[in-house]
Amino acid sequence: MTCKCCGKSDKWNADNIGDQSGKHAIVTGANSGVGYYTALELGRAGANVIIASRDKVRGNTALKQLRQEAPAASFRLELLDLSDQMSVRLFADRYLATNEPLDILVNNAGIMALPERELTVDGFEKQFGTNHLGHFSLTGLLLPALKQSKAPRVVSVSSKAVDFGKIEIDNLQSERLYKPMRTYGQSKLANLAFMLELGRRVPWLTSVASHPGITASNLQKHTFARFAKITGQPISDAALPSLRAAVGETQSGKFYGPKSWFQMRGTPVEVKLPNSTRNNELNNALWEESERLTGVCFQC
Repeated sequence: MTCKCCGKSDKWNADNIGDQSGKHAIVTGANSGVGYYTALELGRAGANVIIASRDKVRGNTALKQLRQEAPAASFRLELLDLSDQMSVRLFADRYLATNEPLDILVNNAGIMALPERELTVDGFEKQFGTNHLGHFSLTGLLLPALKQSKAPRVVSVSSKAVDFGKIEIDNLQSERLYKPMRTYGQSKLANLAFMLELGRRVPWLTSVASHPGITASNLQKHTFARFAKITGQPISDAALPSLRAAVGETQSGKFYGPKSWFQMRGTPVEVKLPNSTRNNELNNALWEESERLTGVCFQC
Protein backbone atom coordinates (compact mmCIF):
# COMPACT_ATOMS: atom_id res chain seq x y z
CA MET A 1 0.00 0.00 0.00
CA THR A 2 1.16 3.54 -0.73
CA CYS A 3 0.10 6.92 0.59
CA LYS A 4 -2.20 8.74 -1.84
CA CYS A 5 -0.58 12.05 -0.88
CA CYS A 6 3.12 11.29 -1.40
CA GLY A 7 3.26 7.89 -3.08
CA LYS A 8 5.46 6.41 -0.35
CA SER A 9 4.79 3.11 1.41
CA ASP A 10 2.75 3.53 4.59
CA LYS A 11 3.72 0.15 6.06
CA TRP A 12 5.91 1.65 8.76
CA ASN A 13 7.39 -0.68 11.39
CA ALA A 14 10.39 -0.98 13.72
CA ASP A 15 12.69 -1.63 10.76
CA ASN A 16 12.10 1.99 9.71
CA ILE A 17 13.45 3.50 12.91
CA GLY A 18 16.97 3.88 11.58
CA ASP A 19 20.20 4.45 13.45
CA GLN A 20 19.67 6.51 16.61
CA SER A 21 23.25 6.15 17.90
CA GLY A 22 24.41 9.01 20.08
CA LYS A 23 20.91 10.33 20.75
CA HIS A 24 19.53 10.73 24.25
CA ALA A 25 15.90 9.82 24.93
CA ILE A 26 13.52 9.85 27.87
CA VAL A 27 10.36 7.73 27.86
CA THR A 28 7.96 8.26 30.74
CA GLY A 29 6.03 5.26 32.00
CA ALA A 30 8.59 2.99 30.34
CA ASN A 31 8.38 0.19 32.89
CA SER A 32 5.39 -1.40 31.12
CA GLY A 33 3.04 -1.31 28.15
CA VAL A 34 3.54 1.02 25.21
CA GLY A 35 6.28 2.91 27.04
CA TYR A 36 8.31 -0.26 27.54
CA TYR A 37 8.28 -1.16 23.84
CA THR A 38 8.97 2.44 22.84
CA ALA A 39 12.06 2.43 25.05
CA LEU A 40 13.10 -1.03 23.84
CA GLU A 41 13.08 -0.12 20.16
CA LEU A 42 14.82 3.23 20.70
CA GLY A 43 17.50 1.40 22.66
CA ARG A 44 17.87 -1.27 20.00
CA ALA A 45 18.36 1.50 17.45
CA GLY A 46 21.28 2.90 19.46
CA ALA A 47 19.76 5.66 21.57
CA ASN A 48 20.73 6.16 25.20
CA VAL A 49 17.34 5.69 26.86
CA ILE A 50 16.16 6.73 30.30
CA ILE A 51 13.19 4.70 31.42
CA ALA A 52 11.23 6.90 33.79
CA SER A 53 9.12 5.01 36.33
CA ARG A 54 7.31 6.01 39.50
CA ASP A 55 7.87 2.57 41.05
CA LYS A 56 11.43 1.48 41.83
CA VAL A 57 10.69 -2.25 41.97
CA ARG A 58 8.75 -2.33 38.70
CA GLY A 59 11.29 -0.02 37.14
CA ASN A 60 14.20 -2.30 38.03
CA THR A 61 12.29 -5.33 36.77
CA ALA A 62 11.69 -3.58 33.45
CA LEU A 63 15.32 -2.45 33.30
CA LYS A 64 16.53 -6.03 33.76
CA GLN A 65 14.16 -7.29 31.06
CA LEU A 66 15.15 -4.54 28.62
CA ARG A 67 18.81 -5.39 29.06
CA GLN A 68 18.06 -9.05 28.44
CA GLU A 69 16.13 -8.28 25.24
CA ALA A 70 18.68 -5.75 23.97
CA PRO A 71 22.04 -6.49 25.64
CA ALA A 72 23.96 -4.01 23.50
CA ALA A 73 21.59 -1.13 24.23
CA SER A 74 22.00 1.63 26.80
CA PHE A 75 19.16 1.88 29.35
CA ARG A 76 19.05 3.77 32.63
CA LEU A 77 16.31 3.88 35.24
CA GLU A 78 15.23 7.15 36.86
CA LEU A 79 12.36 7.53 39.29
CA LEU A 80 9.63 9.94 38.25
CA ASP A 81 6.13 10.36 39.66
CA LEU A 82 4.23 12.64 37.30
CA SER A 83 1.45 13.09 39.84
CA ASP A 84 3.94 14.87 42.14
CA GLN A 85 5.29 18.22 40.91
CA MET A 86 8.27 17.99 43.28
CA SER A 87 9.21 14.59 41.85
CA VAL A 88 9.06 16.12 38.35
CA ARG A 89 11.35 18.97 39.41
CA LEU A 90 13.85 16.64 41.06
CA PHE A 91 13.92 14.40 37.97
CA ALA A 92 14.55 17.40 35.71
CA ASP A 93 17.27 18.71 38.03
CA ARG A 94 19.06 15.35 37.95
CA TYR A 95 18.93 15.21 34.17
CA LEU A 96 20.11 18.79 33.70
CA ALA A 97 23.00 18.10 36.08
CA THR A 98 24.37 15.52 33.61
CA ASN A 99 24.80 18.26 30.98
CA GLU A 100 23.56 15.79 28.37
CA PRO A 101 21.42 17.05 25.49
CA LEU A 102 17.93 15.63 25.17
CA ASP A 103 17.01 14.62 21.64
CA ILE A 104 13.74 12.75 22.20
CA LEU A 105 11.21 13.18 24.99
CA VAL A 106 8.28 10.77 24.83
CA ASN A 107 5.55 11.91 27.22
CA ASN A 108 3.91 8.51 27.44
CA ALA A 109 2.95 7.76 31.06
CA GLY A 110 -0.67 8.00 32.10
CA ILE A 111 -3.49 6.76 34.28
CA MET A 112 -6.97 6.02 33.00
CA ALA A 113 -10.56 6.12 34.20
CA LEU A 114 -10.09 6.09 37.98
CA PRO A 115 -13.46 4.92 39.38
CA GLU A 116 -13.61 7.75 41.91
CA ARG A 117 -12.23 11.28 41.75
CA GLU A 118 -8.78 11.35 43.38
CA LEU A 119 -6.30 14.16 43.98
CA THR A 120 -2.55 14.37 43.53
CA VAL A 121 -0.30 15.49 46.38
CA ASP A 122 -0.52 18.98 44.89
CA GLY A 123 -4.32 18.97 44.99
CA PHE A 124 -4.99 18.41 41.27
CA GLU A 125 -7.51 15.93 39.92
CA LYS A 126 -5.29 12.90 39.45
CA GLN A 127 -5.83 12.10 35.76
CA PHE A 128 -5.45 15.72 34.66
CA GLY A 129 -2.59 16.28 37.12
CA THR A 130 -0.66 13.23 35.93
CA ASN A 131 -1.43 12.96 32.24
CA HIS A 132 -1.27 16.67 31.40
CA LEU A 133 0.20 18.82 34.18
CA GLY A 134 3.00 16.37 34.99
CA HIS A 135 4.16 16.27 31.38
CA PHE A 136 3.63 20.00 30.95
CA SER A 137 6.04 20.67 33.82
CA LEU A 138 8.50 18.01 32.75
CA THR A 139 8.79 19.41 29.24
CA GLY A 140 9.17 22.98 30.43
CA LEU A 141 11.83 22.10 32.98
CA LEU A 142 13.80 20.05 30.44
CA LEU A 143 13.86 22.81 27.80
CA PRO A 144 17.54 23.64 28.48
CA ALA A 145 18.52 20.03 27.65
CA LEU A 146 16.24 19.94 24.60
CA LYS A 147 17.84 23.15 23.36
CA GLN A 148 21.25 21.47 23.39
CA SER A 149 20.03 18.94 20.81
CA LYS A 150 20.53 19.58 17.11
CA ALA A 151 17.00 18.32 16.37
CA PRO A 152 14.95 18.06 19.59
CA ARG A 153 11.60 16.33 19.47
CA VAL A 154 8.76 16.02 21.99
CA VAL A 155 6.10 13.34 21.54
CA SER A 156 2.83 13.70 23.43
CA VAL A 157 1.03 10.36 23.67
CA SER A 158 -2.73 10.86 23.55
CA SER A 159 -5.61 8.40 23.09
CA LYS A 160 -8.71 7.69 21.04
CA ALA A 161 -10.50 8.44 24.30
CA VAL A 162 -10.40 12.07 23.19
CA ASP A 163 -13.72 11.17 21.60
CA PHE A 164 -15.17 11.03 25.14
CA GLY A 165 -13.63 14.30 26.32
CA LYS A 166 -14.07 18.02 26.24
CA ILE A 167 -11.69 20.66 27.62
CA GLU A 168 -13.56 22.80 30.13
CA ILE A 169 -11.32 25.58 31.40
CA ASP A 170 -13.70 26.22 34.29
CA ASN A 171 -13.79 22.52 35.27
CA LEU A 172 -10.28 21.21 34.59
CA GLN A 173 -10.18 19.58 38.02
CA SER A 174 -13.55 17.86 37.47
CA GLU A 175 -14.94 19.41 40.66
CA ARG A 176 -18.31 20.20 39.10
CA LEU A 177 -18.63 16.85 37.35
CA TYR A 178 -16.50 13.73 37.51
CA LYS A 179 -17.02 10.90 35.06
CA PRO A 180 -14.03 8.54 34.72
CA MET A 181 -13.80 8.37 30.93
CA ARG A 182 -14.91 11.95 30.33
CA THR A 183 -12.20 13.18 32.69
CA TYR A 184 -9.63 10.90 31.10
CA GLY A 185 -10.70 12.14 27.67
CA GLN A 186 -10.21 15.74 28.79
CA SER A 187 -6.66 14.97 29.94
CA LYS A 188 -5.87 13.32 26.59
CA LEU A 189 -7.32 16.28 24.67
CA ALA A 190 -5.10 18.46 26.84
CA ASN A 191 -2.11 16.43 25.61
CA LEU A 192 -3.01 17.35 22.03
CA ALA A 193 -3.67 21.00 22.85
CA PHE A 194 -0.29 21.10 24.60
CA MET A 195 1.42 19.51 21.59
CA LEU A 196 0.01 22.13 19.24
CA GLU A 197 0.72 25.07 21.51
CA LEU A 198 4.25 23.83 22.28
CA GLY A 199 5.03 23.73 18.57
CA ARG A 200 3.73 27.27 18.17
CA ARG A 201 5.48 28.74 21.21
CA VAL A 202 8.78 26.85 20.91
CA PRO A 203 9.51 26.75 17.17
CA TRP A 204 13.05 25.41 17.53
CA LEU A 205 11.79 21.93 18.50
CA THR A 206 9.47 19.46 16.80
CA SER A 207 6.27 18.84 18.76
CA VAL A 208 4.17 15.89 17.59
CA ALA A 209 1.63 13.47 19.04
CA SER A 210 0.55 9.85 18.78
CA HIS A 211 -2.04 7.45 20.08
CA PRO A 212 -1.69 3.64 20.33
CA GLY A 213 -5.17 2.56 19.28
CA ILE A 214 -6.32 -0.24 21.56
CA THR A 215 -4.13 -2.80 23.29
CA ALA A 216 -4.31 -4.80 26.49
CA SER A 217 -2.05 -3.13 29.06
CA ASN A 218 -2.09 -1.99 32.69
CA LEU A 219 -3.78 1.21 31.56
CA GLN A 220 -7.12 -0.60 31.15
CA LYS A 221 -7.28 -2.06 34.64
CA HIS A 222 -10.30 0.10 35.52
CA THR A 223 -12.20 -0.12 32.23
CA PHE A 224 -12.30 -1.79 28.80
CA ALA A 225 -9.91 -4.55 29.98
CA ARG A 226 -11.88 -7.41 28.42
CA PHE A 227 -12.62 -5.47 25.24
CA ALA A 228 -8.94 -4.56 24.85
CA LYS A 229 -7.85 -8.15 25.43
CA ILE A 230 -10.20 -9.47 22.74
CA THR A 231 -9.84 -6.77 20.08
CA GLY A 232 -6.57 -5.04 20.84
CA GLN A 233 -3.34 -5.34 18.92
CA PRO A 234 -0.06 -6.53 20.48
CA ILE A 235 1.56 -3.91 22.70
CA SER A 236 4.67 -3.93 20.52
CA ASP A 237 2.49 -2.84 17.58
CA ALA A 238 0.68 -0.26 19.69
CA ALA A 239 4.05 1.40 20.36
CA LEU A 240 4.70 1.98 16.66
CA PRO A 241 2.77 5.30 16.40
CA SER A 242 4.90 6.69 19.24
CA LEU A 243 8.05 5.44 17.57
CA ARG A 244 7.09 6.91 14.20
CA ALA A 245 6.34 10.22 15.90
CA ALA A 246 9.69 10.06 17.73
CA VAL A 247 11.99 9.28 14.80
CA GLY A 248 10.07 9.52 11.52
CA GLU A 249 10.18 12.37 9.05
CA THR A 250 7.63 14.87 10.34
CA GLN A 251 6.95 18.41 11.51
CA SER A 252 5.26 20.06 14.47
CA GLY A 253 1.52 19.54 14.71
CA LYS A 254 1.41 16.05 13.20
CA PHE A 255 -0.57 13.25 14.88
CA TYR A 256 0.03 9.52 14.38
CA GLY A 257 -2.16 6.51 15.11
CA PRO A 258 -3.09 3.06 13.75
CA LYS A 259 -4.52 2.98 10.25
CA SER A 260 -7.27 0.38 10.48
CA TRP A 261 -10.55 -0.40 12.28
CA PHE A 262 -11.43 3.12 13.43
CA GLN A 263 -7.76 3.79 14.29
CA MET A 264 -7.76 0.93 16.79
CA ARG A 265 -5.08 -1.24 15.15
CA GLY A 266 -2.78 -1.46 12.16
CA THR A 267 0.29 0.24 10.75
CA PRO A 268 1.02 3.74 12.11
CA VAL A 269 -0.03 6.59 9.82
CA GLU A 270 -0.73 10.29 10.13
CA VAL A 271 -4.28 10.75 11.45
CA LYS A 272 -6.59 13.72 11.74
CA LEU A 273 -6.58 15.83 14.86
CA PRO A 274 -9.96 16.26 16.58
CA ASN A 275 -11.68 19.46 15.51
CA SER A 276 -11.86 20.54 19.15
CA THR A 277 -8.07 20.91 19.27
CA ARG A 278 -8.14 23.52 16.51
CA ASN A 279 -9.40 26.17 18.92
CA ASN A 280 -6.30 28.33 19.35
CA GLU A 281 -7.99 30.51 21.97
CA LEU A 282 -8.82 27.46 24.09
CA ASN A 283 -5.32 25.99 23.65
CA ASN A 284 -3.79 29.27 24.77
CA ALA A 285 -6.11 29.47 27.80
CA LEU A 286 -5.17 25.90 28.79
CA TRP A 287 -1.47 26.74 28.47
CA GLU A 288 -1.77 29.84 30.64
CA GLU A 289 -3.77 27.99 33.27
CA SER A 290 -1.22 25.16 33.25
CA GLU A 291 1.57 27.66 33.87
CA ARG A 292 -0.41 29.16 36.74
CA LEU A 293 -1.15 25.79 38.32
CA THR A 294 2.36 24.36 38.03
CA GLY A 295 4.46 27.49 38.37
CA VAL A 296 6.47 26.33 35.32
CA CYS A 297 7.05 29.07 32.76
CA PHE A 298 8.56 28.08 29.44
CA GLN A 299 11.55 30.39 28.98
CA CYS A 300 12.26 30.06 25.27
